[in-house]
Amino acid sequence: MRLSLDSIIDSRLLPLADETRAFYAQRGNRSGPAGAQELAEARAAAPALIPSDPPAQYEIVSGNGRAVPVRIQTPTSTPSQGVILDLHGGGFFLGAGSRDDLRNRALADAHDATVVSVDYRLAPEDPWPAAPDDVEAAALWLVESASDRFGTERLVISGFSAGSTLAMTTLVRLRDRGIAAFRGAVLQCGTYDLSCRTPAGRLIADEYFLGAYAGAAPDRTHPDISPIYADVRGLPPILLVVGADDVLLADNLALAAHLVAARVDVDLRVYPAAPHAFTGHDAPMARAALDDIDEWIAERLRD
Repeated sequence: MRLSLDSIIDSRLLPLADETRAFYAQRGNRSGPAGAQELAEARAAAPALIPSDPPAQYEIVSGNGRAVPVRIQTPTSTPSQGVILDLHGGGFFLGAGSRDDLRNRALADAHDATVVSVDYRLAPEDPWPAAPDDVEAAALWLVESASDRFGTERLVISGFSAGSTLAMTTLVRLRDRGIAAFRGAVLQCGTYDLSCRTPAGRLIADEYFLGAYAGAAPDRTHPDISPIYADVRGLPPILLVVGADDVLLADNLALAAHLVAARVDVDLRVYPAAPHAFTGHDAPMARAALDDIDEWIAERLRD
């Protein structure tokens, strides 16, 4: 079987490429904070929040003896048919669940599902393992409480950028506990080698977020930091979404191969003319990807 990037890309996406390239040509290239001062400026410049209608419910939940704040969006007109555990992006040092309130409200109503967004602790103030500890606590709370609280045991986990890394570490942690409660995972443009030892990982070796998040960890190949090194056997079906122009493309391709070799059900979707975090932008390729994600989630939440 011959493989090429062109053979992986769905041909139905090609007509969207020119308009998507034009969108990014006008938007320009943007990069994340390159140091502590830029991080402080980025946090200070964050736009005002736009609340959802109805608003998210803020709550402190507990799992494995750890309390963690979450934001809960429930369907407005029907009982919950499932629960989506949502993990925001932001390089492990930016972002918050509240920033995704509007998107998660739409997600809840589109799937008649409850969306639980985790406000995990951020680096560099709280480096690894703070964030994965928080997400694991929220996941364990859901495993124990979803049936009584939301009337369903159909669980899906969804991550965006850094949130995808945390989704992978959470699935591995749960698997190691003998828990197989999640029906699937959506991983959008995640980073999986924070050690920068693989060829894919070396492409981001100069990024500030690596040291901010990994902190003083003596070995960044630890699977809880870099999931590309994890034993991934027994994980649920996974949808990998990444742009063809993302610096993390090779990292996502490597994870896909790792999962396939471990007999995990993998659906790899590569979107042309799309850079990192493209599903968070109002571009044609993003809308196509979000439609694909919605369809995949709907299949996982069915009986």
